[in-house]
Amino acid sequence: MHKGEPGSESDPAEGPEERDETFGAPERSSDDAGGATHTGSDEAGRGRRQTDRAPSEREQVAVGAAAALAAEQPSEDDEVIAVVESDPKRSPVTPAVRGMAAWSWRFLVIVAAAVVAGYGLIQIKTVVVPILVAALITSLLGPLVNWLERHKIPRAAGTLLTLLLMVVLVSGLLTLAGASIASGIRDLSATAWEGIQRLISWLSTGPLQLSEEDIDAYVGQIQAQLESNAQTIASGALSVGTSVGNVFAGSLIALFCLFFFLKDGAIIWRWLVRLFPQVARERVDVAGQKAWFSLSNYARTQIMVAFIDGVGIGLGAWLLGVPLALPLGVLVFLGSFIPIVGAVVTGSVAVAVALVDQGIWIAVAMLGVVLLVQQAESNLLQPLLMSRALKLHPVAVLLAVSAGTIVGGVVGALFAVPVVAVANTVLHYLNGGKDPRREMPPLIQRVRARRT
Repeated sequence: MHKGEPGSESDPAEGPEERDETFGAPERSSDDAGGATHTGSDEAGRGRRQTDRAPSEREQVAVGAAAALAAEQPSEDDEVIAVVESDPKRSPVTPAVRGMAAWSWRFLVIVAAAVVAGYGLIQIKTVVVPILVAALITSLLGPLVNWLERHKIPRAAGTLLTLLLMVVLVSGLLTLAGASIASGIRDLSATAWEGIQRLISWLSTGPLQLSEEDIDAYVGQIQAQLESNAQTIASGALSVGTSVGNVFAGSLIALFCLFFFLKDGAIIWRWLVRLFPQVARERVDVAGQKAWFSLSNYARTQIMVAFIDGVGIGLGAWLLGVPLALPLGVLVFLGSFIPIVGAVVTGSVAVAVALVDQGIWIAVAMLGVVLLVQQAESNLLQPLLMSRALKLHPVAVLLAVSAGTIVGGVVGALFAVPVVAVANTVLHYLNGGKDPRREMPPLIQRVRARRT
């Protein structure tokens, strides 16, 4: 090849360029490949290092989350778990004792709060008792108002009509009983002295064999006791007059509250529910509805039991020829709203009337009627009706009445059973209606929530 031809090896210009293009390219390729290889290895190394660092970062996140959870204040479940899992060798107090102590102080706080609340309510019982009476009557008359509203009668008019019907019914019953008492008291007063003479004769000739001197001595002691306690009797009569005024004021408050409970009961309840935190409103609403249903069952069942008691004792008095049978039946009906003991206490009045008017043996027969009715109530009516309606054992009913009588007298005995029934219903719902997940320790809840 000539020097001047392109492609000649002696060409100084194009030869090196061709060598550069021909041979330099592989060398650059080799260098580039080598560089790419080093670059790839560096990137792979960095990837491996990043891969090696990734678990440690996740571990740090997990450790941080665990530390945050551990820093939180432990709940009751965590405390119970800590008590159970603690090493008894570290403390002479066993886990069982510490667990009992943890529950004991909580129980004492609850009892103290209940005592303080009860004491405060007793101080304003002139207002509290009419409200409770209005609530109890509302549970009875509420279905009638709802029925009238469903039949196109405005709720305000239906409430007013229901109240008028109640007033007429109660007034008529009291008027009938009062007329019977007014007509029978004259006959009873005429035969009272004869009855007393028969009683004295029975004490002398009966199994006691008391002499007239002994009877006169006992009568003299009774007269002396009455004379020595004349001031106490007078103050008691004055307190009765004050109580009559309180009863009148309480009746007005009860009627006022009853009207608005019947008319705006749902609105008042929604307002009360809104006083609670939003997360608790649903449970409070459901618990309140169940408690109201239980109170309604108690009122209806107690009216049925009281009616049976009044009819039984009144019918027994009429069959035995005891005067004032109808007023005695009404008295027993009203007294039977105090479960178990009410019928016995009011029935003793019927026994006293029978003793004065008919003599000792009719009085004994009347006492048998009262005890028979009371046993039927305690052993048949209360277990079948009251226990089924309220889910309360008769022993619980008796203890509630006894405690209510000690704390609040007649008023406490009257409202003891409905209060216990409402509390039992609310606590049963709150304990039995829990979400099972809420019974787990909070840490387990959070772990399961993250997994899902």
